[in-house]
Amino acid sequence: MPGVLDHPSPNYGPRRDGARPDMVVIHYTGMANAAAALARLSDPAAEVSAHYLIDERGNVWRLVPEEMRAWHAGEASWGGVSDVNSHSIGIELANPGPEAGHPPFAEVQMRALETLLAEVMERHAIPPERVVGHACVAPGRKADPGLKFDWRRLALQGLAIWLEPGGRGEEAAADALRFQLAAARFGYSVPESGAWCAATLAVWRAFAMRFLPGRAGKRPSGPDVIHLERLAERWPARPGAVASD
Repeated sequence: MPGVLDHPSPNYGPRRDGARPDMVVIHYTGMANAAAALARLSDPAAEVSAHYLIDERGNVWRLVPEEMRAWHAGEASWGGVSDVNSHSIGIELANPGPEAGHPPFAEVQMRALETLLAEVMERHAIPPERVVGHACVAPGRKADPGLKFDWRRLALQGLAIWLEPGGRGEEAAADALRFQLAAARFGYSVPESGAWCAATLAVWRAFAMRFLPGRAGKRPSGPDVIHLERLAERWPARPGAVASD
């Protein structure tokens, strides 16, 4: 890939059970700068890595070959797949995240991401709905790429998905089971308890950060659940999980 800088990391292994990349997971580094992130992602003692790191100036660093399993997602799940690392390409964006008040991603960095994403998706036939954030696959444990990440921008180029929210209507209370069923169909790992337990609220926060950023930090409502149901109907990761009427 022209323009890519190689910085090999020792932190990788074979993809398990013959898995091939069928999704992309986007992260922010949560570190002071790209140099610090590169050092950590290639430190054997840290036991973390990613396939790519994009620094603040738009430079793309390749750390792990795409055919190998990088260690970026940790304990994670999407669409019923628990070994996300074996099924994904991990892309880190150099950004300090909460350590510096969630600064916006640089324009040159976003352009580099768009170029890299398009190439990775074409190479592995990855559809836009399989481009997710770390928070999607590890809700409650991770929040990246965070509220400042522009998912809509990627979706307009066919590099992710986005659905404009409908009219709010009556702010009725949200039904927990209805939310859980739609969340599971869409891809999230969520209990189907019918209660707004801690795990379900973690999924709600991850969903709101990505698809309803104006609702992040608020309690879920009926229109929020309807929006998730619309997403699950259009892009089901688990077709067998049926959202309630």
